[in-house]
This record gives sequence, structure tokens and C-alpha cells, in this order.
Amino acid sequence: MGRFHSTREVILRFIGKNGSATGPELAGSLGITRQAVSSHLRELIASGQIFKTGSTRAARYFPADAAPAAQRIRRTLPIDNLDESDVYEELSIRLNLSGLPPNIEDIVHYAFTEMLNNAIDHSFSERCTIEVSTDVSKVFFTVRDEGIGVFHSIAEKFDLPGEHAALIELIKGKTTTMPEVHSGEGIFFVSRSADRFVLRSHRQQLEWDRAKDDVFVSDSRFIKGTLVQFEIRRNSRTRLANVFAEFAPEKYDYRFEKTRVLVKLVQEDYVSRSEAKRLLHNLDRFSEIELDMSSVRHVGQGFADEVFRVFATAHPGIEIRAINATGAVDAMLRHSSAL
Repeated sequence: MGRFHSTREVILRFIGKNGSATGPELAGSLGITRQAVSSHLRELIASGQIFKTGSTRAARYFPADAAPAAQRIRRTLPIDNLDESDVYEELSIRLNLSGLPPNIEDIVHYAFTEMLNNAIDHSFSERCTIEVSTDVSKVFFTVRDEGIGVFHSIAEKFDLPGEHAALIELIKGKTTTMPEVHSGEGIFFVSRSADRFVLRSHRQQLEWDRAKDDVFVSDSRFIKGTLVQFEIRRNSRTRLANVFAEFAPEKYDYRFEKTRVLVKLVQEDYVSRSEAKRLLHNLDRFSEIELDMSSVRHVGQGFADEVFRVFATAHPGIEIRAINATGAVDAMLRHSSAL
């Protein structure tokens, strides 16, 4: 028993001296196995002497007295003359957001002001409700308006057949109902900087989940207007500059010229040229297109030919390629691109 207490005391001193530690760091310092360290860490967490953020390899352990107190602010604001920067500045002071790790504060600042600005400029709502909360492991916010609804607005603006079609246009990037003042980039980049991002309007819900490395579309209970939910872990290694660099790289002079479309969100089987044209609609605004074929079960010759021969020939300056295709799908796509 004494040896166990001694080991835990060493772990506590190490974490206290360094401010935090990971399991591998502790195992290396103490010269014991990671399994043994994990056992001691579980006991120290259970006794309230340390706390943990993250999971698996991203897990990090902190002294109990370093745990930030959970805080939450919820407000309903009139949209007329509302300034998203002023709102964020007040929240930052009250919630000490500037005390977050710099990469996380950058992301939260960008994401919150972008999403609140969308409600101000696009919702046609008289008011919106914001909620921001922080705790030991994450930062979370919501922006809710009771206006026209994001998918309905896009469908109406571009004369699309429905809100699901509008949802698909939105995830391609560069889709905006006010091109004179908005680039249409906000939701695209905010969704890719979050650990979890939900965009919900009327009966459509679109969710990005970093842990599952996937995007989900679902039908939900009808709500008026638009609801945005954003969550990021305090110890996330995501950097906003890297998110932008992936899709607005130096080779395009840092312009948003690359997009990635999760094809399964439209449907899982593609056969016809008309289906290809629907998928490719407005993608000619980009210089580089990745069609993520994950979970796509089948493509027909007409579809593949329309994408990789007809579209590619009509737009020789655009690089278009498929990724994550299964064997049969990949074979059909390769056949068409070789014609």
C-alpha cells in the first residue's frame, strides 16, 4: 500500500510541477508501464486530486486546483443594430475566453462572430438567443434565431427543389444569398474547425463530428428559424490557420479554391448524367474538387462519364478527383477518366 501511495505522490508532484502531464510522459518519468500509470491516474481522478481533459492519446491530466469553474451565459438580443464583435468582447471578458489556449480562443472568436453575423445579416429575425458555456474540458456555444431558416433561404434564392438540395449546396462552400457582402465561406470553415458542429433548420439537421470523422444529415422535429451548435475541446490541437491552409492554400494565393464534397449526403447510388449534374452544380467556382466517395455503393457509366470526362473536358483548369472509393466504384471512375 505504501508503495502505491508513494507512486501517486510522485505523479502528483510531477503534474503540479509541470502544470499538466500525459500518460506517456508520466510513464517515461517514473519508469513504469502505461497500464500502471493509468491505474494510478484513475484513483487520483476518483479521489478528486487531479482532473482529465481529452481522451485516449489526447488525454492530459491537471492538478485539481487548476480546474476552471464551469460558466454559462445565455442572452436574447435584438438583431437590429447588433454588432457581433461587441457581443463577443463582452462574453470574452465575462467568461475569460482570452485565458483559453491561443489556438482555441482564435477558433471560438472566429466561429462565434461568423455564426452570429449570419443570424444578423441573413435570418430576417427580430431577435436571436445566444448561449456560451465553458467548463474544464470544452467550450460550447449556440446561436438561435426565429427567422426564415438557412436552408429555406438558400432554396428560395437559388430556386432549388427543396431544403435538402439547399443543404447540399451549402456544404460545397461559397454558397451565399448575399454575394455582395458575404463570401459564403463562414459555415464551411467553422464546421471544419469544430470538434462538433450542428446546423439545424426546419426539419433538416446537418452535423459534423470530428471524433467520428464524418458528417451526418437527419430529419428532426420542426423548429422555426436556424439553430447553430458549436463545440471544441480545450486541448484540441486544431489551428484555424491550418484549416484555412487546407482549403485556401498558398498555391491559390490563400483564396478559397479547394473544396471537398461528401458525396453520400446526396445519395448512395449514382447512375445517371442528371445525378452527376446535380452533384456538380456550382462546383465550377473552385480550382480543386475532391469528391469523397465514402459509403457510395454504386456509380453508373453515365454518371462517371459526366463527371470525369464531360465536366473535366469542359473545365480543363479544374482538378477533380475522387477519394475513398470502394474497389468497384474506383474501377468505374478510373475507366471513365481514362476515356
